[in-house]
Amino acid sequence: MPEKTIQHWTESLADSVYALYETAREYQTAHRAAQVAVQTVDVDRRKVHEGRVALRGLRGRADADYYRTRRTSPHEKAVFGLYGLYSRSESELRHRYDEAAHLFASGAAWAVGAVQSGETPDAVEFNTDEDGTPTRHQLSITGLGRYAGAGELTAAYDQWYAHMCAAEYAEDLAGRDYVSDHEAGQMHDAIGSALGLADSAFAYGLLAQRAVGFVLLEPRRARQSELAAARATAQSAQLSN
Repeated sequence: MPEKTIQHWTESLADSVYALYETAREYQTAHRAAQVAVQTVDVDRRKVHEGRVALRGLRGRADADYYRTRRTSPHEKAVFGLYGLYSRSESELRHRYDEAAHLFASGAAWAVGAVQSGETPDAVEFNTDEDGTPTRHQLSITGLGRYAGAGELTAAYDQWYAHMCAAEYAEDLAGRDYVSDHEAGQMHDAIGSALGLADSAFAYGLLAQRAVGFVLLEPRRARQSELAAARATAQSAQLSN
């Protein structure tokens, strides 16, 4: 059985960030599929067939001789049932996508900061809450003045922050006992803006992932130099023998 290759920390850290990306992308794809599924049974857009069927059976009596016939629309029942099912699925997947996108973005940001601080982590680390769920890190990244993509990264962070503020404002208004007409309009606008929160976190995560590659350039060069020196020493030893 071949021996398992041990990765250098720079490679395993990059793989750790990439795994977070793949996770977020899976939930993004699933959420978008759920959104499409909801739209296919949108009761305001679908024409429900009016045909009915008769259902005859025991209704509300223990007497076996008592039957009642009722009529129902099977297509209408299916459309409304599917709408509820798909809506619940869309809501659940929206939540999971949001969490995965933020873990991806914050994990990449953490990796950048860790390498900048001289640490050599072989994986992204998260603290967990009481039930073992990982908690996100801060998304902000600093100290990338020499990085060509620093401006784009900052712009993406600002975009995410605007969506985050909108989401928090909408949540605050929704939790109030009384909301004025003016505030109701603001809440509607904030909710619309907040819908892009997960996508903005994912977009920022993609740029932060590139920044991880940038800060790993020097450690990878140092690793290559070490390997080259080791090979040179081994060759020298062979020649001397």
